[in-house]
Amino acid sequence: MQNFKELRVWQRTRVLVKQVYLLTTEWPNSEKYNLRSQMECSAVSGMSSIAVGSGRGSDIDFARFLNMSLGSAHRTESQQIVLCDLGNSSEDTLGQFTSELSEIVRMIVPLIKKLRNN
Repeated sequence: MQNFKELRVWQRTRVLVKQVYLLTTEWPNSEKYNLRSQMECSAVSGMSSIAVGSGRGSDIDFARFLNMSLGSAHRTESQQIVLCDLGNSSEDTLGQFTSELSEIVRMIVPLIKKLRNN
């Protein structure tokens, strides 16, 4: 069992969650209960899945929760694309999020492989 707060990938997702919340406060109130809440939820879910998985008792369980976190990262990116399409976010912001999420994915995938090989 690992302390999730010491995991670089959890630390990185924590920063992303903060970025998502800072970004979503700029959106119109009409999005408050639509894409805004969905995006906030998916970002927090990704971070939380890493924390939960690290506390499970086995590498297999941790890998399963990392897979859930990976899905949350893709979900967050997909929602950001929709917001950009709707004009509620810029291409620059989309590029920054895509870049950050890609880095997080690049951290999660090898960790899943390592855990499965143990």
